[in-house]
Amino acid sequence: MKNKIVLGVTGGIAAYKAADIARRVMELGFAVQVVMTKNAEAFITPLTFEALTGNKVLRAGLPTPGEDSMPHITLQREARLVLVAPATANIIGKFAHGIADDSLSTLLLASDAQVVMAPAMNTKMYENEAVQKNIATLKERGVIMIGPAIGTLACGDEGAGKLSPVEDIVTAVESALKVKRDFANLNVIVTAGGTREPLDAVRFIGNSSSGKMGFAIATALKMRGANVTIISGATEVEPPDDIKVVNVKTAEEMRQATLSHFDNADILIMSAAVSDYRMMGAENRKVKKNGQWDITLVENPDILMEVSKRKRGQIVIGFAAETENPVENGKKKLLKKNMDMIVINDVSRKDIGFASDYNEITTIRRTGELTQHGKALKSELAEIILDNAIKLFQNGKDKKRA
Repeated sequence: MKNKIVLGVTGGIAAYKAADIARRVMELGFAVQVVMTKNAEAFITPLTFEALTGNKVLRAGLPTPGEDSMPHITLQREARLVLVAPATANIIGKFAHGIADDSLSTLLLASDAQVVMAPAMNTKMYENEAVQKNIATLKERGVIMIGPAIGTLACGDEGAGKLSPVEDIVTAVESALKVKRDFANLNVIVTAGGTREPLDAVRFIGNSSSGKMGFAIATALKMRGANVTIISGATEVEPPDDIKVVNVKTAEEMRQATLSHFDNADILIMSAAVSDYRMMGAENRKVKKNGQWDITLVENPDILMEVSKRKRGQIVIGFAAETENPVENGKKKLLKKNMDMIVINDVSRKDIGFASDYNEITTIRRTGELTQHGKALKSELAEIILDNAIKLFQNGKDKKRA
């Protein structure tokens, strides 16, 4: 298996951060070969990368006598992944339009490895229509874009254009190296977060949910090639970059958004914590404190039940947060709501679940297969859930052919 990562460094103020990226990627167990543009050398020296990686940097000019005469061809054969960080508007434009006038741009065109780019530039440049079209073109070709982040830029401007945090870039590289493209061209809806039902103008009742599990699933889906739509209630974390998000507040809003997207979906994964009840006759004004406040709760519509009745070959996966008899209760929910699979987690435990990066789940398919998965990162469990989802989808296609 190829064990080399090519790190392309271009000429931006964030170029110095590429040294830390190289170090972190090497910690994953990969050899790193750095390729620098001429302008990158104005911000950081090749010697820095050579000292860090132990490999001679491939620079912008022609090879000198005695060196490999076609380094871009040699490298493309050896590279498992090409990471460009920072990626300037210039290199993005070159790659989008097939321009090959230096070592890095030539390598990008010659390589069939997965390409990951971390854009970094002035906000106005990033928002320019030409740059946005170039980024969209590269995404359509399978290039993974990380960021940019939003914040104060080196020029003092505020906005999108900062290089994403090193940790985010390295995580994306790690994910891309493991990625399968088995969800390519599939439309998948993921619900995430918790819904909130108003009591009055300022108060509400709702379900606990950080959104971490749903966002982990959405991120993994994107990496595996899916067209993802997140329908998100309230969360404690920001949604992943470059994924369509439909924001909702109440269970009814989530119901409407889910139904409006469902007919064009191949798979629905409902990880959101949807409120079972809402207040009858919620107040439009703030209710002043004045002794006991008696309210009447009425049931919300059951979204899972409704979409399952509308299925036309779609795979529907639901979640069950349980405190008692999780497997028994999960099985009942699976059958009652005609799901293809249910993911059960015990929310009575304090070390997993709500707000934690970890969880422990049990998956049960409608056909009866039950599998328990021990404590793991939600990002790891997301991959397990998706492995099940794609098998269910493929099995459904096979039955249609038969």
